[in-house]
Amino acid sequence: MFVRLDAACGPDGRPPGDTPKWARGASKKKMRSAIRTANVFLALLLSYVLALPLNAASAAAAPRATRGSHRRLPARYRGVPTFADSTKEDLSTFDDPVVRQAAVDALGRYNGTVVATDPNTGRILAIVNQKLAFSSGFIPCSTIKPTIALAALEENIIRGDTLIKISRRRYMSLTEAMAHSNNEFFEELGRRMGFDTVSRYGRLMGLGELAGYGLPEEQPGSFPLAPPQKGGVARMSSYGEGIQMTPLQLAALTSALANGGTLYYLQYPRTAEDRDQFTPRIKRKLDIEPLLPEIREGMLAAVLYGTGKASYDREGDEQALGKTGTCSDEHAKARIGWFTSYADEIHPKISLVVFLQGNTRRVKGPMAAVVAGRIYRTLREKNYFAKSSSSDGRTVVALHSAGAAH
Repeated sequence: MFVRLDAACGPDGRPPGDTPKWARGASKKKMRSAIRTANVFLALLLSYVLALPLNAASAAAAPRATRGSHRRLPARYRGVPTFADSTKEDLSTFDDPVVRQAAVDALGRYNGTVVATDPNTGRILAIVNQKLAFSSGFIPCSTIKPTIALAALEENIIRGDTLIKISRRRYMSLTEAMAHSNNEFFEELGRRMGFDTVSRYGRLMGLGELAGYGLPEEQPGSFPLAPPQKGGVARMSSYGEGIQMTPLQLAALTSALANGGTLYYLQYPRTAEDRDQFTPRIKRKLDIEPLLPEIREGMLAAVLYGTGKASYDREGDEQALGKTGTCSDEHAKARIGWFTSYADEIHPKISLVVFLQGNTRRVKGPMAAVVAGRIYRTLREKNYFAKSSSSDGRTVVALHSAGAAH
């Protein structure tokens, strides 16, 4: 019996598993130390994991930490001011005084230009900031879209009711694409037509050539000879990439859309004799009248509920049609905003091009539409449209005379 017990004991005479008290104390200390080490490790691991979303949230919120920081643009644009005296170098003796004052007041402190023309004769009624208007040109941004739409309609790429896929589950018509200035729609049109077709229609509408007659300070802008490296013909068709367009060219183009297809030379009478002997000069007549209802519907939608809705005059009878444009111009090193328009819808009496440049997000097409809306409202209050109607007979005679001369 005792022999069996002794055989089951360890060398120290204790049964197996009967740990000495000193050994049991040492084991507990080691266990507590291990637990503390594990707790420290888990705490560090947990704090690291929790810190990841916090750091991401902090990074996302960083632009809002400084007031107004979300409006800042890259440093390369900071040299172009958003606000400036846009009238200081103008010679305005022979501008239409009503139109000019309305444009000056509407433009206010913005760094920009306003070109007002008579779409039925090509006469320049007023230019605010003549130096900027006669510059070498700027990227058209989305004001190129009416020209692209015209080309696509003429080439039977689309009809007025054609729907084009702009995203995985969304299709859009020409009217909606014009109203909301949808880039994907017009990029697809550009891809379908190709560079040569887009170029041909752009040049037919007067891009890349002088818009005026007898304007020594005017520059012709530029038009690419090959698809632009940035985005190719698609981006050329949505933003006007690679094109440098002047405010005068856009004014002449818009006037042609307003009057049914006559591309006039723009003339700027700056003497009493020029003003009294003014005669319209036709550059070329474009056979686009059957296509214009679709273009005008899109420009009307832009003013009624689209990107140009800030130009809408709720109290006026003269309905304006227009198109905005917003982008950054690497050539001018500025953010720019366009709005081109004409009024009235049925009997157009004035065409307006508003151009803004600067270094803040305030500079955009919808803001240019605000300026145009102010001009239209002032002209209505001054009874300008009614007075213009009384001169329609003289305008028709001038048009016939111009047609006979050419």
